[in-house]
Amino acid sequence: MAEEDVPYVVTEHLAHFGEGFFARLGPRFLAAYTVRHLDSPYARCLVAERDGERAGFLIGLTDPAGHRRHLVQRHGRALALRGTAALLVRPALAVHFTRTRAVRYAGEFLTRHRPAAGESRAAARPQPGRRVAVLAYLVVSGTARSQGLGTALVERFLREAAEAGCDRADLVTAAGAGGAGRFYRRLGWRFTGNVGTTDGRNLSMYSHPLSGN
Repeated sequence: MAEEDVPYVVTEHLAHFGEGFFARLGPRFLAAYTVRHLDSPYARCLVAERDGERAGFLIGLTDPAGHRRHLVQRHGRALALRGTAALLVRPALAVHFTRTRAVRYAGEFLTRHRPAAGESRAAARPQPGRRVAVLAYLVVSGTARSQGLGTALVERFLREAAEAGCDRADLVTAAGAGGAGRFYRRLGWRFTGNVGTTDGRNLSMYSHPLSGN
């Protein structure tokens, strides 16, 4: 994925994950948030093409905690300002944010926006070891479905996660018929349970072991 792919990714993200909190902050915030993944050593941002046109994307993380630290330390202030501006024109969402996320986000910002004393930039690089990757978003555009693009994106992410030292990958998808559980089970992912979110959604959790670790 390159910066010029971000408008496509944002459009598809809003179409398929519009109920998510970041999507509800609007396309300008979502674009700023998405582009910040491109310089993260912990993010894997992939775009699929068909006949020379963008046809799908995947965003995954090989170290979710490391990625959050990277975002806060390098982009936290800019994202906080954009998020605040978005909330100011969305009062209902601002109330929801205050109730469900404000304390956690503020704590992460205060503790991670600067490296600890004596910590060099090298410390922010991925370190070898066993960890859990997360497949965060996967979309294949409607006209390009059932042609193997989603499978190819997932398989590439799993390979890169294994190469990064992860021993398994996790994901969540909407529970029931509205989710993609059947697709992931067909690719060898194992259902591990359901979980509710602060937004009132019911999600199904899946896990996939990674070889070579």
